[in-house]
Amino acid sequence: MPCRLDVPQNLMFGKWKYEKPDGSPVFIAFRSSTKKSVQYDDVPEYKDRLSLSENYTLSISNARISDEKRFVCMLVTEDDVYEAPTIVKVFKQPSKPEIVSKAPFLETEKLTKLGDCISKDSYPDGNITWYRSGKVLQPLEGAVVINFIKDIDPVTQLYTMTSSLEYKTTKADIQMPFACSVTYYGPAGQKTVHSEQAVFDIYYPTEQVTIQVLPPKSAIKEGDNITLKCLGNGNPPPQEFLFYLPGQPEGIRSSNTYTLTDVRRNATGDYRCSLTDKKGMVASTVITVHYLDLSLNPSGEVTKQIGDTLPVSCTISASRNATVVWMKDNTRLKSSPSFSSLQYQDAGNYVCETALQEVEGLKKRESLTLIVEGKPQIKMTKKTDPSGLSKTIICHVEGFPKPAIQWTITGSGSVINQTEESPYINGRYYSKIIISPEENVTLTCTAENQLERTVNSLNVSAISIPEHDEADEISDENREKVNDQAKLIVGIVVGLLLAALVAGVVYWLYMKKSKTASKHVNKDLGNLEENKKLEENNHKTEA
Repeated sequence: MPCRLDVPQNLMFGKWKYEKPDGSPVFIAFRSSTKKSVQYDDVPEYKDRLSLSENYTLSISNARISDEKRFVCMLVTEDDVYEAPTIVKVFKQPSKPEIVSKAPFLETEKLTKLGDCISKDSYPDGNITWYRSGKVLQPLEGAVVINFIKDIDPVTQLYTMTSSLEYKTTKADIQMPFACSVTYYGPAGQKTVHSEQAVFDIYYPTEQVTIQVLPPKSAIKEGDNITLKCLGNGNPPPQEFLFYLPGQPEGIRSSNTYTLTDVRRNATGDYRCSLTDKKGMVASTVITVHYLDLSLNPSGEVTKQIGDTLPVSCTISASRNATVVWMKDNTRLKSSPSFSSLQYQDAGNYVCETALQEVEGLKKRESLTLIVEGKPQIKMTKKTDPSGLSKTIICHVEGFPKPAIQWTITGSGSVINQTEESPYINGRYYSKIIISPEENVTLTCTAENQLERTVNSLNVSAISIPEHDEADEISDENREKVNDQAKLIVGIVVGLLLAALVAGVVYWLYMKKSKTASKHVNKDLGNLEENKKLEENNHKTEA
């Protein structure tokens, strides 16, 4: 604090004092102008805190609230005493405000204490303001209640400001930040310090209930496990619900989930859930349990005789349209099998397979292993080699199980080859031998399986005697080609007949129109014919 006086020429000494509230002085420092010495009075509160310079400027270290006084600089001469007062103001910036005693949650439509905003160690005291999302909160009856308290420390004389906020929240306050600030005065004027923001959990009642089916699937099939989950849109969400199953009027009390295991088709229906205390607030969903049944008749291993009739049916029962596929020996068939007269080629492993395309994993299949048995049947053929040196005898055999073939020759002649056999396909195969008989011989072919033993013989003339060859048995492949050719010929004939029919109709229509037109031109045609005959007679006469 500088002494606000001009130092006179005849100055004797200078002194500083302060005035008590009652106006009485307390001297605290003295400096002689001649001795250049400084003396400090025995004032406890200023012990070791004062410093007086040569120009009589007084400095006070470690300022305190109690230093807020009226100080006076005194300069004394032989003739007079000069005084200049200085009023000292002390300021202390408060601590950063903090929201304490925060409510764990705020419940809508209830006036609830949100918390206390505290700022400490201020001098002089300050004011506290509350904010919601950056906007000042003003008191509002029944909705915003603010109580402000300030306390002074008897030792430090510093102020502590506390402001409590009671607030009626709404759902609009979800995720909204609340804060407070303290406004105080300092040497440079008014200043404001803000607290950290606080976001509160807003509790509100459930207004809507929803139900979910877990795990989420496009379709549910028999055998699945499903879980019903009920949700309320309140906060906190409700933890207990009533679940209503199809056909059951009483609800099942459970947590927010209810599990159905290994569901069957009779579980299809309307499922509902509600709050335990608000049964009118209901959510529902329809669950369809898809099913697929397949019945193949006959199934398993079936043994039939060649020529028998075998009806086969694959019956499907499903929750929606199902696709049916027939397979034979891993090859897809164009249509379902039907056997009016069983053949060896009909034998095999048949599979009827069905599926619901929209339902993942819902497939069924049944199999039929068809065995066609037959006694051995033999047909023998012979053929002379173009060289005329040998003859080939073939024994065609059909039957199942595969018959064993044995040859017997009566007569003389060399056997060139008797081991060649064809593959066994569709119950048929053949065995052939090549011979050069010197005389007439008889060849016997014996075919035997578990059902029967069949014998057939063929007389073969000596190689020197020409004889008629018998045609070979037509193979299945060649038989199919012949059938295809026959079908082609029949198609051509039918096409020609249709063309002839169309031409006949066109001709009939033409003739019908021609008869009508001829009535009008007959007379003209007659005259024309007579003239033509006269001209011909004239030509003959001239000739």
